Amino acid sequence: MSEVKTDLDALDSKKLDLNNLDKSNWKTYRFDEIAKNISERVDPNNTDLTVYIGLEHIDSESLHIKRHGTQDDVNGTKLKFYKGDIIFGRRRAYQRKAGIATWDGFCSAHALVLRANPDVIYSELFPFFLHSDLFMNRAVDISVGSLSPTINWGTLKHQEFLLPPKNLQKRIATLFWDSEEVIKSELKAKEKLEIILDAEIEFKIHGEQLEGKTINQVIENIKKQKSTSKLKEMGEIFKGKGITKSEVTEDGIPCVRYGELYTKHHRIIRSYCSFINHTSASKAIKLKQNDVLFAGSGETIKEIGKSAAFIDSEEVYAGSDILIFRPHDMDGVYAGYLMNSLLVRYQLNKFGTGATVMHVYGSDIEKIVVPKIDKEEQLKISLYLENIYQNISSLTRKIDATNSLKESIINKVF
Repeated sequence: MSEVKTDLDALDSKKLDLNNLDKSNWKTYRFDEIAKNISERVDPNNTDLTVYIGLEHIDSESLHIKRHGTQDDVNGTKLKFYKGDIIFGRRRAYQRKAGIATWDGFCSAHALVLRANPDVIYSELFPFFLHSDLFMNRAVDISVGSLSPTINWGTLKHQEFLLPPKNLQKRIATLFWDSEEVIKSELKAKEKLEIILDAEIEFKIHGEQLEGKTINQVIENIKKQKSTSKLKEMGEIFKGKGITKSEVTEDGIPCVRYGELYTKHHRIIRSYCSFINHTSASKAIKLKQNDVLFAGSGETIKEIGKSAAFIDSEEVYAGSDILIFRPHDMDGVYAGYLMNSLLVRYQLNKFGTGATVMHVYGSDIEKIVVPKIDKEEQLKISLYLENIYQNISSLTRKIDATNSLKESIINKVF
């Protein structure tokens, strides 16, 4: 944390005292004085614009819009925006979606297209103002509706906010954007390491190029170079049981539920977010160190069989719709990376069945073919891959700390 603070302190060369801001000369403005509501309409079927931004393309808490759709994704009249405008999600404002447009295009009518009034607010500061707790909490407060609360411009435009003088705004905006550059650099480094980790998992485990080949061709090539085995020869597979949603508590004995294999655990189970009492535990399956837990169902063919390895020795239980592979002799960390490799994932995709919900069964997992690698080599692979993972985790913590500090500074200003 201290390293992150040092990075951001170095950005503020003029040393703004954000803890003791003198707001005596600040002025209050209505929101329609701070920003314009751009209500220009466009027909997606009758325009040269090709970029469509829906609320699903805007990430919560982010200034940057990294995805977009096309004309083919929408019907009906939409709002036109220009490069530099802010697309703010007026529907479900609690999601805190307000991104800077980097193209000309059109967006969902569930958004507001906002443009800073340069006479009142420095345009480079405006996006940070929108992401302040002051603005976002006010937006939630004035939203109307229960199922899908929405902001009306007629209400928003009358809201009043205190703003610093323009010369101070520029200094503050410079500090904020410098912090964004720090975060951007850290994110790029993290993305590079994630790409390296994904590639190294495949290389270290089987060393075979998958692109342009069927999974059967890949397996045959692996068999020519090293011995292979089906999982049914390397361990036993059985189902979890019990643990309904109503049985989950805030503390107690840790457990893993199948949905958490998609949302909480990636490759290896490193912490727990669900707990049960002793009565529920007596009806569930107790995990053994080095077990691998597979999700037995998913909404798409690519989701089924998502897995994570249990590497602890403590008392933990598995719920229903989880398939458990208990290896005879396999390092748990290695197993976590192996079972989430493309080699295994592509085989699981072949076995998936179902219409609206896809399923994979223990008899399918038994058929998965993997290279036979001795325990000593497994441990070397585990150590190598975990070193990369720990570097990614360190960057993640640093990014989170930098973001938290930036948000704290924004809220000190506004």
